[in-house]
Amino acid sequence: MLPRSRINVWLLRASTSILLWTCIIQLTALGELWRPRLLGGRSSCNEQKESVSPIVPIYPPQRIYKNNGYLMVSCNGGLNQMRAAICDMVTIARRLNVTLVVPELDKTSFWADPSNFDDIFDVDNFIFSLRDQVKIVKKLPSKFDRLVENKSIFTLAPISWSNETYYDKQILPLVRKQKVIRLNRTDARLANNGLPSDMQLLRCRVNYHALRFTPKIMALGQKLVKILRSKGPFLVLHLRYEMDMLAFSGCTHGCTNSEAEELTTMRYAFPWWKEKVINSEQKRKDGLCPLTPEETALVLRALGYSNSTQLYIAAGEIYGSQRRMLALQAAFPNIVRKEMLLTPAELRPFYNHSSQMAALDYLVSLESDVFVPTYDGNMAKVAEGHRRYLGFRKTVQLDRKVIIDLVDQLRDGAISWDEFSIAIKQAHKFRMGMPKRRRVFPDRPKEEDYFYSNPHECLCKPSSDLSATD
Repeated sequence: MLPRSRINVWLLRASTSILLWTCIIQLTALGELWRPRLLGGRSSCNEQKESVSPIVPIYPPQRIYKNNGYLMVSCNGGLNQMRAAICDMVTIARRLNVTLVVPELDKTSFWADPSNFDDIFDVDNFIFSLRDQVKIVKKLPSKFDRLVENKSIFTLAPISWSNETYYDKQILPLVRKQKVIRLNRTDARLANNGLPSDMQLLRCRVNYHALRFTPKIMALGQKLVKILRSKGPFLVLHLRYEMDMLAFSGCTHGCTNSEAEELTTMRYAFPWWKEKVINSEQKRKDGLCPLTPEETALVLRALGYSNSTQLYIAAGEIYGSQRRMLALQAAFPNIVRKEMLLTPAELRPFYNHSSQMAALDYLVSLESDVFVPTYDGNMAKVAEGHRRYLGFRKTVQLDRKVIIDLVDQLRDGAISWDEFSIAIKQAHKFRMGMPKRRRVFPDRPKEEDYFYSNPHECLCKPSSDLSATD
């Protein structure tokens, strides 16, 4: 018989070994989970390509916790507004220790896209890759069927730009009382700044690893990138000169009188677009309008892009059609769109599914040599942040207020082309997606930098090295 003390030592050693091996296995699983795999892509801290080979998913172990209830969410807006909202809702669900039901996507907005979550995102990857943080289910348990049938689930819209205290003190008690609640507005419901670091890091993990597009979308995105890359470097222009944006913003510069009337009528037809009376010219001078195709052509030329540049348009139908594209086409004849690179048969499953179409443009935007958005909408912001995460890929952040002033001076003959070009280059010298901190305005969250455009807490660059300005 071994002495009891030796048995205790042996048991301690065995327990320690088991614990160490468990930690190693879990760390290995997490390492696989956090590795970027977009389009067989590049490391988040450098620009090296990974070899593309079949990868067997390695998911983390499930987190066990006392469930405080069920959280349903109904996302609103376009693809990238919903994408950011999903990241926020996962983070809130983790904070509150609730079970999240796979989010419902917006089917009633301007785009009227009937796509469900699993039509756009890999739902299994979403559920299993986050199971060490929060439990996610595809539907409510059957015991809540009566609530669903009677449409009596407690529903509310959270306050915009709220911090964790609001959710701890206002939302959590409701979940505990009601057992299941639905949040029916999800855009910008979580603060950009001042949150615990674990919440900020989880937002990134959801965005860059859990929200993977479906294999169908990924495969077609890969094909687009391969076609473009075979012809050399390419610039993606997110030309946000589409009917919905112009109607919403009230920007009618360059439009005919009948077009301006059409856009105004449309703005009044949508009650959730609250601003109705808009001074278009003043808004343009303030830099609050998307650049027109004509203005965009001048800026790209001034920045030094030649007429041989391969230019991919990431956008829907341009308002005014070919008439408004003439100047841009003349300056850059090598313009392509997904409709020109793919066959009708390949695109047919995506017709009338604007979010799935936008997903293709998003993937191409991530992989481009240069990304230039003409307006800072959700696509521009989310893609900019994602490109930072993938290694600070070049994103030209256009200063529209400066640009409009210079364009008008050039038009009026106040400055020469050379002066215009020098001024444009100087204005954007430090607006190329390099490391920097977000601007913070505690009492004006709409004016500060959006978390998803620059998630500096999640980037490889040490925070002490980040510039405070552009």
